[in-house]
Amino acid sequence: MEGSTRDERPAIVAVDPDGEAIRRIGDELRRYERDYRIVCGESIEDAFRELEAMRRNGDRVAVVLAARGEGRVQGEELLERVTDLHPLAKRGLLIEFGAWGDEDTAGVIHEAMARGHIDYYVLKPWSEPDELFHRTICEFLHEWRRATAQGRRELTVVADRFSPRGFELRNLLARNGVPHAFSASDSEEGRGLLEACGRSDSGEPIVILPDNSVLVDPSNQDLAEKGYRVWTRLEQGSGPFDVAIVGAGPAGLAAAVYASSEGLRVAVVEQESIGGQAGSSARIRNYLGFQRGISGGELATRAYQQAWVFGTKFLLMREVERLRTRDRGHVMTISDGSQIEARSVVLATGVAYRRLGIPAVEGFCGRGVFYGYSSSDAHQVAGGRIFVVGAGNSAGQAAVHLSRYADVTILCRRATLGEGMSRYLRDEIEAAGVHVRLSTIIVGASGDGRLQEVTLRHSSGDRDAVPADAVFVLIGGQPRGDCLPQEVERDDKGFILTGGGEHMFETSLPGVFAVGDVRAGSVKRVASAVGEGAVVIPQVHRYLAELDAATSRACG
Repeated sequence: MEGSTRDERPAIVAVDPDGEAIRRIGDELRRYERDYRIVCGESIEDAFRELEAMRRNGDRVAVVLAARGEGRVQGEELLERVTDLHPLAKRGLLIEFGAWGDEDTAGVIHEAMARGHIDYYVLKPWSEPDELFHRTICEFLHEWRRATAQGRRELTVVADRFSPRGFELRNLLARNGVPHAFSASDSEEGRGLLEACGRSDSGEPIVILPDNSVLVDPSNQDLAEKGYRVWTRLEQGSGPFDVAIVGAGPAGLAAAVYASSEGLRVAVVEQESIGGQAGSSARIRNYLGFQRGISGGELATRAYQQAWVFGTKFLLMREVERLRTRDRGHVMTISDGSQIEARSVVLATGVAYRRLGIPAVEGFCGRGVFYGYSSSDAHQVAGGRIFVVGAGNSAGQAAVHLSRYADVTILCRRATLGEGMSRYLRDEIEAAGVHVRLSTIIVGASGDGRLQEVTLRHSSGDRDAVPADAVFVLIGGQPRGDCLPQEVERDDKGFILTGGGEHMFETSLPGVFAVGDVRAGSVKRVASAVGEGAVVIPQVHRYLAELDAATSRACG
């Protein structure tokens, strides 16, 4: 292999026994030499030894590319081993154009993807420059950089590692797709940042902005407005709107895109973060059109930007406190005291994380017990013993992602994972070595200032206390609907009933529609929520046309 001398730059490693192919690959990778160390060679065995040496030296590895080869160790085996040596590195199986048509190669790709041993296959470059090759490499590098942020980023949070408010700020940034870094206040880097800001004696979390100004324990609204410049209030006289959408999860964002793209005046109110619960998904692999998968936060950010470009007005970090009907329209009272008038309303409020409801466990919220999960959480629990509570796709995605950093156990109250989790995730859980304890629940927790131990109970009644550094709870949710008037009918669990009138997604209150997870009978999947958000808009159009016709008749 080339380039065995010590170099502080993160490495891009490529290996292909085909001498001509590795020459082309090396030539293309020279584009990244300013920021990355390029290590190329023809021997898979040598590449493995080089990667082991990098691990011993503490070198960072960003991307590993390997062709299959025909030697004792093949490329796919090398990439599998990379998972243990450099768990954060992006891994690509190099193939020739059209090789997916080879049954053996296709089988290797399917198996490696299913077991999480590669991130995707990479077509070997055949032209100079080969921008298709660079597109894949750039995506790999972008994802690696976001997952391994070191030092200053656009925003930097400095807080005690176990500060509940510090966790809330980091989680809010992560779920809204805001690039940021975190430094523990007791680390060398954290102490330096606090001293530079004149906050050495402060125990409050701070956020350092790009211009080096500092927010001290900011409210969610201040963080949004001053930190990443989004709207937490609407301009004076911006209404009335054709449709007001409550909630910016997948269903609400889809409704916003389709409504605003068709000329309707749209406002979206979101009380917490873009993407809702889906925004916390570490990687969604079965969403149409994203063959390598996409994080929930990235998907939500793209949808938000798409709706914004079409003219949707967003009001973030604000809650709808009351909804009432007035003069053939609707008025929403917002938590800041303002009001939004709209001719129709789409409820896409989703669900709130269901709590465990155990006082001993709730006492550690933000200090080892977390509801939901974002990829930024993993760095704070690296090397620890982690429990993920839940048996749905969100729990599976969190467990697989966390397994790269820590020892992970899934706790499932059911006797099997198969009821609520996709097959591809069950395969990845098995391949990642995630432990699974079925028919088991948490019944207690203890620790000195932070979580250190949880008590588990099996269906047999047996209990055992085990060390725990963190617990992530993803056990489904309860529908959000506190703002709704009594006229909006719900089932016995609080989910909104729809379809009683002329329109499939219309509620019992004319002009008010419901889509996504908050709707009774909905399929709890991102694609289903997006589909409902898209389909509801033609129904809104028909309702508005009917409303206009009725108004004309009344005036005539």
